[in-house]
Amino acid sequence: MVGVWAEMQRQQQRQVEADARRRRQEAQQARAYERRAAQSHREYMQAEALRRTEELDAQVASLQGLLAAGCRAPAFRASSLTRPEEVQPFAPGPLAQPVPMPNAEHYQAQSGWTAGRRGQAQAEARARFEHDWYAAQAAETRRQQQLAAYQREYQQWADAQLAEVRRHNASVGELTEGVRRRDPDAVVEYFSAALYASTAWPEDFPRQVAAAYDAAAGGLVLDWELPAFDVVPEAKSVRYVYGVDQHKETARPVTQRRALYREVLAQCLLLVLHELFAADEPGALESVTVNGFVDGHDPTTGRPDHIVLATVMAPRATFRGLHLAQVDACSCLADALHGQLSARPDQLTPVRPNRRPQQVGNRVVAHGGDEEPDLYEMDPIAFENLVAELFRAMGMQAVTTQRSNDGGVDVDALDPAPIRGGKIVVQVKRYRNTVPPTAVRDLYGTVQDAGANKGVLVTTSRFGPGSHTFANGKPLELISGPELVDLLHRHGLRGCLGEGARRSGARTPAPTATVPDLRLPDDYNVLGMSWTGSVALDVCALVCRGNRVLSDEHFVFYNNPRTPDGSVRAVPARGPDKAAICVSFDALPDEADRFVLVAAIDPEADPHADLAGFTDACIRLLDPGLNELGTLAVSDGRPQETALVLGSFRRRSNGDWDFVLGGKGYPGGLEELVNDYGIEVE
Repeated sequence: MVGVWAEMQRQQQRQVEADARRRRQEAQQARAYERRAAQSHREYMQAEALRRTEELDAQVASLQGLLAAGCRAPAFRASSLTRPEEVQPFAPGPLAQPVPMPNAEHYQAQSGWTAGRRGQAQAEARARFEHDWYAAQAAETRRQQQLAAYQREYQQWADAQLAEVRRHNASVGELTEGVRRRDPDAVVEYFSAALYASTAWPEDFPRQVAAAYDAAAGGLVLDWELPAFDVVPEAKSVRYVYGVDQHKETARPVTQRRALYREVLAQCLLLVLHELFAADEPGALESVTVNGFVDGHDPTTGRPDHIVLATVMAPRATFRGLHLAQVDACSCLADALHGQLSARPDQLTPVRPNRRPQQVGNRVVAHGGDEEPDLYEMDPIAFENLVAELFRAMGMQAVTTQRSNDGGVDVDALDPAPIRGGKIVVQVKRYRNTVPPTAVRDLYGTVQDAGANKGVLVTTSRFGPGSHTFANGKPLELISGPELVDLLHRHGLRGCLGEGARRSGARTPAPTATVPDLRLPDDYNVLGMSWTGSVALDVCALVCRGNRVLSDEHFVFYNNPRTPDGSVRAVPARGPDKAAICVSFDALPDEADRFVLVAAIDPEADPHADLAGFTDACIRLLDPGLNELGTLAVSDGRPQETALVLGSFRRRSNGDWDFVLGGKGYPGGLEELVNDYGIEVE
């Protein structure tokens, strides 16, 4: 018994030791697996970091080689728009196969034991054959009928296809001939097609273009959308940090991003010029003007607008002498072609554009002799009737509305054209000054209320950039005074703008967007406002006595650009400023003792933004010659606030003005702020 018991103890001990060894082996295997897995994961993460870095390098190389690669792309030709006069061949499918006819040999009568039985079997076989033969004949007849009908349908379809191809090719021929004749519409359509059809541009680059053609000078003028600053990657490289098991991006230096972005913009303008001149097989272009823009916010108003970052005018002879594959894009644009390129495009610092498309084409403001009626002096009802007559001359049905209860509509028009036609509401404004954007917004509301397809605003004046920005993408059309006069004379009607123009019959350029009058007394100052960040702001001014504005007219903002006496005015900003107010402190009303500057988020441009992005702000004090006299620091914005008092100038007892830093913020925006100063907002 003792021996048996001892053996059992030894076996149990061996089992315990074996289990311990097995657990140690399993732990060793697990640790080895973890080491291999960790090594594999580390290698994977390192490889992924390398791959992402290589992608960033390739993206930068693609941007640097944009112009060289674009010059290797084939030139646009009108022949590429033509279609071959070919249609899909006739393919009847199963209908092409005749119905197989039965074979009499396959209908042998089965023999019978008797002669009568054999005769009966032969008759049955003959009957089956005849039945199947007639059925096959009927099926074949149906097949032939269906085949003939299908062939007739195919022939009708093929004829229609060929007719459509021939019409298309004929229209291409007419387009090419129109370009040779220098017809403006044909030239714009042809060269717009050249840019849209180009294979030289990366897929993610925008291709928005607005163009016009001056036939007399052979000049094409276009606005071309440029890529935004984020086209240059913010990261320079990616590395794997083993300690935290994460990828970490190394930021590309801002100066490097800015330099590369300027190079990309210069390459874009040169590539547009290259493609247009290369496509000019008909010889219609003597010069090309390109204004490169991005969608941003007007620094003077803070509102959405096209910001021109680069512009150039290139004569054909000058451009033909360039070897684009070997040039430095920025130097070529600025020095060889005398173009302009923004010094700080990342901050949307604009340049003054060359000729714009809206300044081309509708340049005639008066035609004929003294019998031309002056639209400015015309009776309002007669002017509305003239506009209605113009719409009728353009092939539409048009009537003037009643003078009361017209819902803001002066002319009701109906375009009978299918698809693009429909009801049109027309408003007529006989203005001498620029039509305010509020009129365009009111027209849009009228279009929606009336359920119309389009709204047209006709004026004897002009429209500012705010109006065009609001109308962009909406069923609205804005017709300025020069365009109206040109349309009248195209359709056999009369009209001119101004007595002097009527007498002289001169051709003058169409007025451009409104430019505030800067002819102010020598004792005014310009207060230029700048800040970092992309937040869109309205910078406003209040003329106050204490903490109360003198009147609603003494609140200067985008809808009231000046005080009644002109002592305070909003003016266009010049770089590096994003907004500007000019003020003649000596001309302020005697009862005024404070001049307050405020800034507020533009709710239309950035409805969800706050002032957290309003940093590094300052006010530059400029003399009448725009020479800097000093800089005033301004408090940064804070989260959750949408309006801020920047500071105030306060009149001292000796008549001098001192600046007092502000800093009070308002979460309720401009409305809450001005309420504090006694302005009630409806």
